[in-house]
Amino acid sequence: MSMRVFIACLGTETNTFSSLPTGEQTYRETALFDGDATRHAPTPFSKPLHIWRERAEQQGHEVVEGLCAFAQPAGRTIHRVYEDYRDRILAQAKAALPLDLVLVNMHGAMVAEGYDDCEGDLLARLRGVVGPETVLGGELDLHCHITPKMLEAATALITYKEYPHIDIDERAEDLFRLCHDAALGRTQPVMAAHDCRMISMWRTTSEQMQAFVSGMKAREGRDGILAVSFGHGFPWGDVAEVGAKTLVVADGDAERAAALAADLGASLWAMREETRPTAIGIDEALDRALAVDGGPAVLADVSDNAGGGAPSDSTFILERLIAREIDDAASGLYWDPVAVRFCMEAGEGARLNLRVGGKCGPDSGDPVDLAVTVERIVTDAAQTFGAARNRMGDAVWVRAAGGLDLVLNTVRTQVFHPDAFTAVGLDPATKKIVVVKSTQHFHAGFAPIAREILYVAAPGAIAPDFAAIPYTKLAKPYWPRVEDPWAE
Repeated sequence: MSMRVFIACLGTETNTFSSLPTGEQTYRETALFDGDATRHAPTPFSKPLHIWRERAEQQGHEVVEGLCAFAQPAGRTIHRVYEDYRDRILAQAKAALPLDLVLVNMHGAMVAEGYDDCEGDLLARLRGVVGPETVLGGELDLHCHITPKMLEAATALITYKEYPHIDIDERAEDLFRLCHDAALGRTQPVMAAHDCRMISMWRTTSEQMQAFVSGMKAREGRDGILAVSFGHGFPWGDVAEVGAKTLVVADGDAERAAALAADLGASLWAMREETRPTAIGIDEALDRALAVDGGPAVLADVSDNAGGGAPSDSTFILERLIAREIDDAASGLYWDPVAVRFCMEAGEGARLNLRVGGKCGPDSGDPVDLAVTVERIVTDAAQTFGAARNRMGDAVWVRAAGGLDLVLNTVRTQVFHPDAFTAVGLDPATKKIVVVKSTQHFHAGFAPIAREILYVAAPGAIAPDFAAIPYTKLAKPYWPRVEDPWAE
């Protein structure tokens, strides 16, 4: 049976507390293709489209490709930008009718001006275009808000299982198989979600969460269960559906799906304290890093992660490195287009006084003035993220006194891999201390070279105090703000 398959992408992770607007320039810097993403090298956000096209064409199906737009996390997407991208996808799907299968890569925590649930809005409008019989599937980041509108409109939704997100490709494969089977009439997917009433971050590299992920996978393909997901939620989204939810797709059995979702939620609740993310203060982290010979000790600046909508230019840890005269340390990525320009003007080998960071507001700290040498300049630098490449823009390595090395760049992004440093000629494996602006995605690449990994609760835009996030739209109680949200 030959099918017509439509594929598209629209997403970002929105920190509604961030003052950084998300407009078209941010989408262009991250991933913006109008119907031709699969003709270009895959990015982390376009890779599912590559997989879906390849799998569909292997089955002899006709593929129609729509817009692919994804932005680095920041504040709300500008109203007109969201509506333009959404409406382009809708128009492309309408022009491609009739369609048997529609697959959309989204984030799940996208908020625009006037739209708290962009994914629900997009899926509902797509359903209105393609009709009730077309199979409509979506791939989501696990840091998503799973909403009733999304569940009502989609045939099936699947989230990543791993944090760091090392399984984007696998989940794209899973979604294609599930939705393709449904389009052939082999299965009848039904979904059920369970609200865990928890807001936190879950590192799937921990022993407990590794076991939980393995348990989710073991449930799939048995007893009518088609897919199992855990949507961790994105804590810094002030929307009504913020929070962790389990999601199960079953073959025609809504009660079975709901029962398993509730069972998984109960398991997560039971180990909430064991899996609670821990972070320590700046000086405690530096003391621990200095106490043991060898290196590197990798310190994660979790509060200034661009992947959570933070500026990626805070100087709180940098100031302590300088004040304590700590030698043999490296840190990055600092989003500082102004400093990068000055270094590029001066050229490699130049010595200059450079003002670094602290440019985006109080959460960025104060600018730091350093006498530096420009060691290396790389235009259009990139780093590894899974099987794809992530843009860094122009990047420079500068060295200050005492072997303090910094990597500055022009396209705001977190550190995913050691080649964020080696791209400019700096080998982090040779340093005693490496400070990365990232919450968890760095782990896959840095764990093999790290003597120790320390999560640091510095001040910043996304400080990990989940009980204190000033929500205005969340009506239900949640842990850890209250000890027992089910009792209220």
